Amino acid sequence: MPSIFKMEGISFYLVNLTMKKAISFVIRYVPRPILQRISPLVMKVLAQVNSGNEVQCPICHKEYKKFLPYGRVARENALCPNCLALERHRLMWLFLKEKTDFFTAPLKVLHVAPEHCFIDRFDALPNLEYITADIESPLAKVKMDVHQIPFPENTFDVVFCNHVLEHVEDDILACSEFNRVLKPGGWGILQSPVYNLEKTLEDKTITDPAERERLFGQRDHVRKFGKDYAERLRKSGLQIEENQFVKELPNEKVKRFALAPDEVIFVCRKGI
Repeated sequence: MPSIFKMEGISFYLVNLTMKKAISFVIRYVPRPILQRISPLVMKVLAQVNSGNEVQCPICHKEYKKFLPYGRVARENALCPNCLALERHRLMWLFLKEKTDFFTAPLKVLHVAPEHCFIDRFDALPNLEYITADIESPLAKVKMDVHQIPFPENTFDVVFCNHVLEHVEDDILACSEFNRVLKPGGWGILQSPVYNLEKTLEDKTITDPAERERLFGQRDHVRKFGKDYAERLRKSGLQIEENQFVKELPNEKVKRFALAPDEVIFVCRKGI
């Protein structure tokens, strides 16, 4: 019997290693619009490998032995194969549930680059007037450049823009536009990858994809945000709060939902 368990463990390790390499390759080289269309179908197949009940996605409530690896340098236990939620999405869902009136109040919402795990669920909420926007995503209703948002000032109660600002030409201008279209008292969540750098690394003369990947972490990134992320975005006029909501959660919940224990939620509010 021990030899059988050992073989099963080796088989799982090899499958997981192959999966990590495959996911890393696909993320790096498959264009994002294509990836958004094919991901749900592929993930349904991969879900069978991780059947179990040790982790649970709070968004779709599906249970698995582990979540799938994800990332250019693949993170273990990251991606829900059912709804495609990552650690940051699961944390954001819990934050919206526990700390806001997002699911109950009448709100007009602008969601830039809408994620698979959120888009249908938010669209189905009867309390929301929900508008999705992106410059290229096939999932979005409105084709939009965040540097020139095609809505009047004071239009939205809530704005979401996750993992976009590291891609755009001018992140401060984009945030100025969010500030403009938010209503007085409006708020939002602006997540981006933040690295252990004292100051954001940016060089607009670098256009070579390979060099961008080396310096900024990804071929289509134009900057690498550092610990000055919140301070930098405040230049737009937005108020930015570095919320440590994950620290309020019990350790068993952090483990059960496979959250990143140090993830900061960057909550913005309309400035004066």
